[in-house]
Amino acid sequence: MLDHLSVQVSDPAAALAFYDAVLAPLGGRRLLDFGDVVGYGTDRPRFWVGPLTSGSGNREVHIAFAAPDRAAVVAFFSAAVVVGAEVLHEPRMWPEYHENYYGAFVRDPDGNNVEAVSHGPA
Repeated sequence: MLDHLSVQVSDPAAALAFYDAVLAPLGGRRLLDFGDVVGYGTDRPRFWVGPLTSGSGNREVHIAFAAPDRAAVVAFFSAAVVVGAEVLHEPRMWPEYHENYYGAFVRDPDGNNVEAVSHGPA
C-alpha cells in the first residue's frame, strides 16, 4: 500500500551510511541521487533520505522495512549494530502482533525507530 516515504535528517552523511548498511541485507540499495536527496529501493525509489529543510528538528518516526525471511532480519540487525545503531529490540518473535511476526528494532542516527520484519514462517 505504501508508494514511497521520505525522511529529513540532521546529518545526511551519517544517515546515508546507516541506510546503505541496513538496507543492503533487505535487498535495498541507492537507486537515485537527486541532488541532496537519495532514493532507495529494489525496483524503484520507495524510501527517500534528505537533509532537514523544514521545522526546527526531527520528530521520531517508525519505519518498518519488509524482510524476505528471518535471516534477512538478523542481517539487518547485525549491519545496524556494526554502524553503531542503538539497539531497541534484538531479533525475535513478536506473537502479540501475529504468530509469524519476526522483527528487530534499532535507532537510526536521527533517533528514528527503524525495524526489519518478516511475516513468514521459519
